[in-house]
Amino acid sequence: MQPKIMMKKKSVSASKASLVLFLCQMISALDVPLDSKLLEELSQPPTITQQSPKDYIVDPRENIVIQCEAKGKPPPSFSWTRNGTHFDIDKDAQVTMKPNSGTLVINIMNGGKAEAYEGVYQCTARNERGAAISNNIVIRPSRSPLWTKERLEPNHVREGDSLVLHCRPPVGLPPPIIFWMDNAFQRLPQSERVSQGLNGDLYFSNVQPEDTREDYICYARFNHTQTIQQKQPISVKVFSTKPVTERQPVLLTPTGSTSTKVELRGNVLLLECIAAGLPTPVIRWIKEGGELPANRTFFENFKKTLKIIDVSEADSGNYKCIARNILGSAHHVISVTVKAAPYWITAPRNLVLSPGEDGTLICRANGNPKPNISWLANGVPIAIAPEDPSRKVDGDTIIFSHVQERSSAVYQCNASNEYGYLLANAFVNVLAEPPRILTTTNKLYQVIADSPALLDCAYFGSPKPEIEWFKGVKGSILRGNEYIFHDNGTLEIPVAQKDSTGTYTCVARNELGKIQNEVHLEVKDPTMIIKQPEYKVIQRYGQVSFECIIKHDSTLLPTVIWLKDNDALPDDERFLVGKDNLTIMNVTDKDDGTYTCIVNTTLDSVSASAVLTVVAAPPTPAIIYARPNPPFDLELTGQLERSVELSWIPGDENNSPITNFVIEYEDGLHEPGVWHYQTEVPGTQTTVQLKLSPYVNYSFRVIAVNEIGRSQPSEPSEQYLTKSANPDENPSNVQGIGSEPDNLVITWESLKGFQSNGPGLQYKVSWRQKDVDDEWTSVIVANVSKYIVSGTPTFVPYEIKVQALNDLGYAPEPSEVIGHSGEDLPMVAPGNVQVHVINSTLAKVHWDPVPLKTVRGHLQGYKVYYWKVQSLSRRSRRHVEKKILTFRGNKTFGMLPGLEPYSSYKLNVRVVNGKGEGPASPDKVFKTPEGVPSSPSFLKITNPTLDSLTLEWGSPTHPNGILISYILKFQPINNTHELGPLVEIRIPANESSMILKNLNYSTRYKFYFNAQTSVGSGSQITEEAVTIMDEGKMAMASRQVDIATQGWFIGLMCAVALLILILLIVCFIRRNKGGKYPVKEKEDAHADPEIQPMKEDDGTFGEYSDAEDHKPLKKGSRTPSDRTVKKEDSDDSLVDYGEGVNGQFNEDGSFIGQYSGKKEKEPAEGNESSEAPSPVNAMNSFV
Repeated sequence: MQPKIMMKKKSVSASKASLVLFLCQMISALDVPLDSKLLEELSQPPTITQQSPKDYIVDPRENIVIQCEAKGKPPPSFSWTRNGTHFDIDKDAQVTMKPNSGTLVINIMNGGKAEAYEGVYQCTARNERGAAISNNIVIRPSRSPLWTKERLEPNHVREGDSLVLHCRPPVGLPPPIIFWMDNAFQRLPQSERVSQGLNGDLYFSNVQPEDTREDYICYARFNHTQTIQQKQPISVKVFSTKPVTERQPVLLTPTGSTSTKVELRGNVLLLECIAAGLPTPVIRWIKEGGELPANRTFFENFKKTLKIIDVSEADSGNYKCIARNILGSAHHVISVTVKAAPYWITAPRNLVLSPGEDGTLICRANGNPKPNISWLANGVPIAIAPEDPSRKVDGDTIIFSHVQERSSAVYQCNASNEYGYLLANAFVNVLAEPPRILTTTNKLYQVIADSPALLDCAYFGSPKPEIEWFKGVKGSILRGNEYIFHDNGTLEIPVAQKDSTGTYTCVARNELGKIQNEVHLEVKDPTMIIKQPEYKVIQRYGQVSFECIIKHDSTLLPTVIWLKDNDALPDDERFLVGKDNLTIMNVTDKDDGTYTCIVNTTLDSVSASAVLTVVAAPPTPAIIYARPNPPFDLELTGQLERSVELSWIPGDENNSPITNFVIEYEDGLHEPGVWHYQTEVPGTQTTVQLKLSPYVNYSFRVIAVNEIGRSQPSEPSEQYLTKSANPDENPSNVQGIGSEPDNLVITWESLKGFQSNGPGLQYKVSWRQKDVDDEWTSVIVANVSKYIVSGTPTFVPYEIKVQALNDLGYAPEPSEVIGHSGEDLPMVAPGNVQVHVINSTLAKVHWDPVPLKTVRGHLQGYKVYYWKVQSLSRRSRRHVEKKILTFRGNKTFGMLPGLEPYSSYKLNVRVVNGKGEGPASPDKVFKTPEGVPSSPSFLKITNPTLDSLTLEWGSPTHPNGILISYILKFQPINNTHELGPLVEIRIPANESSMILKNLNYSTRYKFYFNAQTSVGSGSQITEEAVTIMDEGKMAMASRQVDIATQGWFIGLMCAVALLILILLIVCFIRRNKGGKYPVKEKEDAHADPEIQPMKEDDGTFGEYSDAEDHKPLKKGSRTPSDRTVKKEDSDDSLVDYGEGVNGQFNEDGSFIGQYSGKKEKEPAEGNESSEAPSPVNAMNSFV
């Protein structure tokens, strides 16, 4: 904690100055020094920086670490007490203290027992300046006892009656989290009818037949040891009686008509009402004589639980719950009393004094009942501590008068009542230090003429040194209105001139010594553009040039940059940049725009712009329209403190009427060379009354505007310096946001130069803690827009205001804004994290919100970290890649998408504020159910033969469960790519290959292959393959073709035909004569299909398709090798033979592969052929 320090001008009275030891930034140097060498020389009493919590529950299986860290100069030594007596760690081999630290490590993992180290511990950090003490740290090992064995009788309940299943978990430390599940580790569904009470019991408002089950199991989860204990299953049997009698509500809990509840301030108030009745009662909550607090009231457990967060004394009162159904109502009144453990109103703050100064330590706390305040000095009750004549105790205040160096000590304030205590350390550090100047010697400052110059003289000393400034080696002390002396030692020259150049000496002195430092100031001439670029109208394809001639200080090196439409010039060789100009060759339409010349030096920057308009060449001479000429002869009249009248004469309109005039002003005092917009008037008006601000050296200029554009500015008017006055306004955008847990950063937007209304512009920054009876703390600063208040409590609201003032007085009273001190990381993790698995890839996570007081900052939301632990199908762990989902605001649930099926996951939840993330909740394990598998990794078809193919495949990359089988489907493809009937085969999951037999030769088949889990089939993989052609039949067909082409065969056929013709004629003649001829014998003689003549158009065979081509047989290959297929034969082949793909299966699903008997044709699938193929000759099946 840091002392409260005030920054003021040099005119601060000596009595108030005695309360100030350092400048604001020098005070913070005691904790975060600007000069590390300076800190090494300063003594400082100990300060506790880190300690374990007051109630410290430890894991009995792990080493116990009791934290105690402190800082001080010289570094402090550490000692401990246990149960009020000295704890000699050297006599206990299991206990060690970390080097340069007070943290204790008790070795439990190598034989120690945690129970042996239960007790109350307190750490003391001591050096020659005093002793600081920690809180009393109560060490208790966590406990997770087993459930007491008991005999549970089945519950026989009549339908419609109420029922309570008691959990009665074992008493653990900390208490366990209770939930009900079944034998399958699934959460029992809860509703308005069935719900779990705050005591863990399961309440049924009325039982239904579906409530009958034998596995109502109560579980107790002990988060600290990450163990879960299970109660024996409870059996419930519901028997029905008709009709079921309806019942009006009766409260199951709490019992009776009234009850009482005591809760502590800042905690969460939980009130519960659970009612029996049929139909199921609806619960409603009211507060007698008042309203339920908005934004802090929540309803849980189907409105059976009323939850009020961050309770205060105002929440005391009677709360009524009303249970109602169609038959009536019941109610219960809970009388709530809110007590309060001690809480700070004003915690004591470190006090830094110089010898002979006065000071006070204030310790104010509140509570219910009101806490008792007691003081200790260096860890000893102040009544028995060594006497200090400079110290006087007055209740909650210690008053120090004329302190000496021996008065340095650390004081402890203890505020306690029956509900707890607060302990705060605050040191009194008395230092006597001669002055030191921290600004670099012979530092050089360079500024532009007519601008402010700030010369630093950062100093340090105790008592606070006085600062004086001199100019030159033998110069006199600087005084007067032309200088401003800041409390931090800085000398400000509001309007530096050329004669301000020189050497300045800063002298710091107190009663212990004097020191001085020299700095140097150089005032440079401002950079000016004496020839600005002018507006140009150029015809297309012409050439144009803009000038930019500058004047600058000879010691500064200027750089000139040209821009087009506020962007870099195009990368085009047509643009030529010279020393004082920009030339554009061969102008095109895209060159139209605004061109800006910017001149930069290390100290200032100026710019000027001009517009280029590109036009087409006029076919004939026409009227030239141009921008107007600038106005001239500007005159100021009627000068008053806040107004003046400006008049002018318009320039030539250039054939386009002037539409309006724009008036601009320059503030030669604060921003010379910078022109600002003032106002504009219609083009018919040549005078205007202008409103002015105090303490501004005005010059005005006028710009005429017509439809073509704006004129060049007029020549400036004469200057008019207005008188100084109090500021009219205060800084805007005032904010208070902490950057560290113990500070408040107050920022604002500084006033512009002309808004200061006079010299000596400063800001009065005031703050006080909101809702606390405290006085405003104020500080006056200058030339800054930020102030840091140190030593604040973590994330508390402050009222803030910033008021402007100058040498003539203050601005009006500013409005107050609310800010917050710095945030710290959240203290606790979300509790009661639950996961509901929705399907194999999606889960829903729930958690209880953390108490707002533990967030210690602005609640931004919750983060869920989740990661896959292992796949349940492969049981192989992999690299853990954590995924993060953020849920904004005060949400208490979220969805986890993209999970992998049949896997084990872990997750935890963390609360997030503006500072970062809080601790993680205990890892929650959940499992996703099986899903459908991915496609097999590959399918290969090898070893084709006349009637078989060999299939090999790989298991799915992602089985997503336990594979139960593979599904193989296949069907033939004919020459027109039509699909034949589909055959399906189920293959055991442990197989990786099979031989598919009894296929048709020279036939293309299409295969569909997928894997299957208990959930269903996964995506399939497809492949095609062809069986081999029968070489014997191919050879026979080839021989027939050869005979049919021989001449002797053709002659023989002709002779046979002639003989048949002669026989027919003879038969015809004999019939006409009444004779008979045994034609039937002749017909029988020719019944052999092998000797039937071939048709001329079928005299060629189709091309042979190799089995490895994976192509269907071409047209022409439909004809079988014997060339004798008839319609009757084809029909027979379809009817008499079973379809080759519909073989029989064994019981295990393996393919027998035998074709036998006549089969009925099955319905065609897809776009396959409507006729079944012959298993004898696959080529015949597609004729």
